[in-house]
Amino acid sequence: MPHVTLVWFRNDLRLDDQPALRAAAARGPVVPLFIHAPEEERPWEPGAASRWWLHGSLAALAGSLEKAGCPLLVRRGPSLDTLRAVAREFGATHVAWNRRYEPAVVARDTAIKKALAADGLVCESFNGGNLFEPVHVATKEGKPYQVFTPFWRALLARDEPEEPLPAPKKLVAAPPAGRAGKNVPIDGLGLLPAIDWAAGLRAAWTPGEAAARRRLDAFLGRLDRYDTERDRPDHDGTSALSPHLHFGEISPRRIWHAVRAAVGGRPAARITTGGAESYLRELGWREFATHLLWHFPHTAERPLRGDYERFPWVDDPVGLRAWQRGRTGFPVVDAGMRQLWNTGWMHNRVRMIVASFLVKDLRVSWLEGARWFWDTLVDADLAANTLGWQWAAGCGADAAPYFRIFNPQSQGEKFDPAGDYVRRFVPELKRLDADAIHAPAAAGALLLRGAGITLGRDYPEPIVDHAEARKLALAALAVVTAAKKKPPAGGGRRA
Repeated sequence: MPHVTLVWFRNDLRLDDQPALRAAAARGPVVPLFIHAPEEERPWEPGAASRWWLHGSLAALAGSLEKAGCPLLVRRGPSLDTLRAVAREFGATHVAWNRRYEPAVVARDTAIKKALAADGLVCESFNGGNLFEPVHVATKEGKPYQVFTPFWRALLARDEPEEPLPAPKKLVAAPPAGRAGKNVPIDGLGLLPAIDWAAGLRAAWTPGEAAARRRLDAFLGRLDRYDTERDRPDHDGTSALSPHLHFGEISPRRIWHAVRAAVGGRPAARITTGGAESYLRELGWREFATHLLWHFPHTAERPLRGDYERFPWVDDPVGLRAWQRGRTGFPVVDAGMRQLWNTGWMHNRVRMIVASFLVKDLRVSWLEGARWFWDTLVDADLAANTLGWQWAAGCGADAAPYFRIFNPQSQGEKFDPAGDYVRRFVPELKRLDADAIHAPAAAGALLLRGAGITLGRDYPEPIVDHAEARKLALAALAVVTAAKKKPPAGGGRRA
């Protein structure tokens, strides 16, 4: 008698290189299942931009499964109760899923696996979202890494990640064994905004597995330029695969081996220069982010470096709002924040610039930035978001020192030298030439008038003086430094 397996889809919305699906299909009939239970991921339940993407990704997955002969089941409600109910409906003997590593999800999945095993169901979980499990890369002492470079060396010293699994061409659908429950149409999940603000997202993105493969193929055609182009927001130099990776529409193993194949199939450890090396390293940073969140789950809410709990952050709702809306008076910062608002994505170099501005020029807590990105990014990933913001704030693993403060004007001049990126997202400055576009407040009145700009009316005055803000940031850092020198009152805090 064949075994029926529930395949619980989560952030692995693809058929290619889908370990849980392949294992289930090899056993017999399958029931592909998606459960909408965002409250189980609190306090980091999916934000608005992520929900928009999820809607499109589920629709694409449903179409792919239908072609393979196995419709996607969509339910809403508590995950454990839903898995139990669907297992009864189809007479399932097994439940399979690909692992996730967010703290709330790990706790939930652990409890679910125990409960289902007590019911007599065989539960299997697989690594479907990372090159390696986060517990499988460790120091010689068996401890987690907290600095990227030795982590990267250790990862490269391993065997290559497993080859990706091909998508099953045909799936056997399991017929209901009992009274079938009611499915929820994808449109009924309430993922799309009630007021349609997503036109920019639709213009920029197509969710789904097929779109992910097209984007990878296009990127491989310009891979050789990646190391020189990836810091230029005015150029199309990055892969922009991050949302497809987050939702599991393409696996990191598929990308890793495609990049290697593009440079002759050499082992990754022997690819030491060029775009391929730079891009594989970026996949390494993704692995490092998961590694950190798995080993230090408190970092989603608190700094890894405990001394930064004492940092004197500023409560500045007016400054925070100006930053969120791209109205700071610093053009590259405003361009980045408007790109985020309109497209659900921001170039990585600009992410570093805008983060530095928030936590150092405004001295607003990194958590405020992390929460805003979480709601507005289509690639909002808890591990990567946490790593990035703690890096900018100087309070995480392998972080940029807090005293390294980006100058938004010089960053704009260096990485957007002609001002094309600023002109695209801050069109009120489009008539300024490259010499003035990154510092309109320093431009002469005649130049501004010729470009049709009145500061304070057409474009805001800078909300801070960067040189003065830098001094205040360093003075705030001294509070942390002084506190570090004092012996702990009752034993140290484990970071």
